[in-house]
Amino acid sequence: MKRKLIAAIGIAGMMVSIAACGDDSGSGDSKGADAKELTVWLTVDAQNNWPELVKAADAAVQKKHPGVEINHEYYGWPDKNAKLDAVLATDKAPDVVEMGNTEMLGYMVKGAFAPLDAGTFDNSAAWLDGLKASVTYDGKTYGVPYYAGGRVANWRKDVFAAAGVTSSPKTYAELTAALDKVQQKEGGKFSAWYQPSRDWYAAMSFVYDAGGSIAEEDGGRWKADLSSPESLKGLDEFKKVLDSYMHGDKTKDESDRYIVYGQGKSGMIFAPAWEGATAAAKENDKTGKLAGNVENFVMPGPSGKNLPVFLGGSDLAVPVKSDAQGLAAEWINAFTGPAGQKGLIAKGNLPNNKTDLATLKNDPATAVPATAAESNWFVPMAPGWGQVEKAQVLQTMLQSIGTGKKTVEAAAKDADAAIDKVINNK
Repeated sequence: MKRKLIAAIGIAGMMVSIAACGDDSGSGDSKGADAKELTVWLTVDAQNNWPELVKAADAAVQKKHPGVEINHEYYGWPDKNAKLDAVLATDKAPDVVEMGNTEMLGYMVKGAFAPLDAGTFDNSAAWLDGLKASVTYDGKTYGVPYYAGGRVANWRKDVFAAAGVTSSPKTYAELTAALDKVQQKEGGKFSAWYQPSRDWYAAMSFVYDAGGSIAEEDGGRWKADLSSPESLKGLDEFKKVLDSYMHGDKTKDESDRYIVYGQGKSGMIFAPAWEGATAAAKENDKTGKLAGNVENFVMPGPSGKNLPVFLGGSDLAVPVKSDAQGLAAEWINAFTGPAGQKGLIAKGNLPNNKTDLATLKNDPATAVPATAAESNWFVPMAPGWGQVEKAQVLQTMLQSIGTGKKTVEAAAKDADAAIDKVINNK
């Protein structure tokens, strides 16, 4: 899906009243099961791309609860959280709200969402690990995964074929050998692999592939882990990629990667699955050569396994101020259950669970993103993680590494110090 998931970290002001209302002892299922009205907030993705799935969930709930009125409001990603923050400070909270999975943590930490009984939701035992992590805080579940989106490699078959490479790499050694051939043929101004230095999602995939992590929890406290030998090994490999194949601006992030790719300045990217096709779209393909020549493949990792990918996606949560928490949980289950997942898959999304994901591996049209998503990671679910993201600690570290301003070791040490200052703060 072509959209951005925005971390929710600017919610402090309206949370004072919410925290006072929270009750971690119960489940959202136990309150408001007999409510007569339900308000559901979703993003425009549902409104534009799968409105029939919304109607089906409504029908399932109304069949069980005749006379229930279900109201829907739809929001764009850029303005959703500001509207949500404002309404959560009042007594007019919606009953169901869609959240980007990177947005969940800040709200869970502040007590904005009601705890839910995960066992009452279909396929909860098989939720994808990264999505399950995004709805879990302090041992409790505060949301339900909705759908997922992963990252894959995408290459220009024509560029690699011209360098003598005609099949997608299956191992990291094959990948680097192919990239070396392309880089040598195309010259120093061309990026065999356009990999923005500040793209921390890609960099941390190398870290987790090497057995490292951003931070680890021990005894209820979080401590940064980027200076560990394993994490440094992953960061060293990421730097090799930047030094060897990335010849673009090493101070940039990934926000316009698909545009650069469409300009014909690179042979490969590692990105959300939609970016390759978007770069090849007529309005973005400035070379006229990408259409029919770009192809996704599963990114191999230096470890010998597939590179673990960050799972983006959406979750559904029930605000703690909702008066219809039980009914809200029923609607979420109707929307995200087996029928809903089947519909979402048909629209090009990855499902929220491993069972459905496994079936997609047998279809050539979905095998690559489904296989890539099997190995995944998520951010540390620490109370101060939002502050780490807001300060762009990882991006700063990676830019210093990419530009050579600091050594990998020095940059990681400084990043660890910055993370440790805030990661345990609510």
